[in-house]
Amino acid sequence: MNRRVVITGIGLVTPLGIGVKETWSALCAGNSGITEITRFDTAGFVTRIAGEVKGFRPEDFMSKKDALRSEPFIAYSVAATRMALEDSGLVIDNSNYDRVGVITGCGLGGLGIMEKTILDIHKKGAGRVSPFFIPLMIGNMAPGIISILFGAKGPNESIATACAAGTHAVGDSYKLIQSGAADAMITGGVEAVITPSCIAGFNAMKALSTRNDDPERASRPFDRDRDGFVVGEGSGILILETLSGALERGAHIYAEVCGFGMSGDGYHMTSPPPDGEGAARCMKSALKDAGITSGSIDYINAHGTSTQFNDMYETRAIKSVFGDKAYKIPVSSTKSMTGHLLGGAGGIETVFTALAISDGIIPPTINLDNPSEECDLDYVPNVARRVNVEVALTNSFGFGGTNASLILRKYRP
Repeated sequence: MNRRVVITGIGLVTPLGIGVKETWSALCAGNSGITEITRFDTAGFVTRIAGEVKGFRPEDFMSKKDALRSEPFIAYSVAATRMALEDSGLVIDNSNYDRVGVITGCGLGGLGIMEKTILDIHKKGAGRVSPFFIPLMIGNMAPGIISILFGAKGPNESIATACAAGTHAVGDSYKLIQSGAADAMITGGVEAVITPSCIAGFNAMKALSTRNDDPERASRPFDRDRDGFVVGEGSGILILETLSGALERGAHIYAEVCGFGMSGDGYHMTSPPPDGEGAARCMKSALKDAGITSGSIDYINAHGTSTQFNDMYETRAIKSVFGDKAYKIPVSSTKSMTGHLLGGAGGIETVFTALAISDGIIPPTINLDNPSEECDLDYVPNVARRVNVEVALTNSFGFGGTNASLILRKYRP
């Protein structure tokens, strides 16, 4: 069985806005969602900026009781799911509940409640630990709560492959539907770890930008003056289903998922190999799975973190796969505006890639004023571009050398 799989619903909670319309409009306008951190006192921290979600009210998307019992990463994923289901029009009922599953990617889960609980144990004793501590901390509670609230009782998983998690989740969901193990999937990524330990930990690795006085210009992928990435938070959720099911319902189709690739670098805990060999194999695997050649790609949504090594090595990998055509393919990093959502990045970036195909707009890489010496591709600097995108590729690469690439294409009967 090799069924066609399409995207019929999308939902977003990002530093640029609540909902697809608000986020996509800001993204295409080249706006930045990076601001000073308000979640905790950053005195003494080297980095004091992040891509925080603003104005989010969990009770707008779930009951007050559920909202009180949800960590932000759970609430964000539920909100994005509710929006995606409403957008899709997919109804989950007694006729299909066991054929609709949930897979989401999340790198760190409830890091905030972990920090609080550890402090409470030291200050107040072990007897003061909340019985909700463990359930609210574990990353798989995102797909778990989605399943409970929306009645999707098919395959249920949480992927924890660091910054590739969201893309792996979409890819695994695609394969389940393609093979006949499910008819529809709620999938994507989520992360909410703008916390003291996260920021301090990445600072210890010297991975974060310290451009605290100019937050909107801090995330600058491929630029000569980049000095690290910016942590973001939020969720991107997609409804994937069989083409036949979508057509039967008369659903709007944003794009078709047609290729998925995975690879491992086998090189280093945190750094990709200098030649980008693992990322190149991943992209080639996705092209092979889609049954297309490298010449078919019209746009690449890059991992593009704004770190010295990632931007250079991903560029090398793209050149390795696409040869001379690499210079003719628009490549952009939306992390320049949202920051890096870690395990949630692949969720929102798959949505952005689908919208680029659906709307014919390639979002820009903002803050790209002086491209780094080896970063010499067409990164769509600073201004969005109207282009007919038939086929697009999106990349996600994570610590541990785990890589994921997805290929989407415009739906054609």
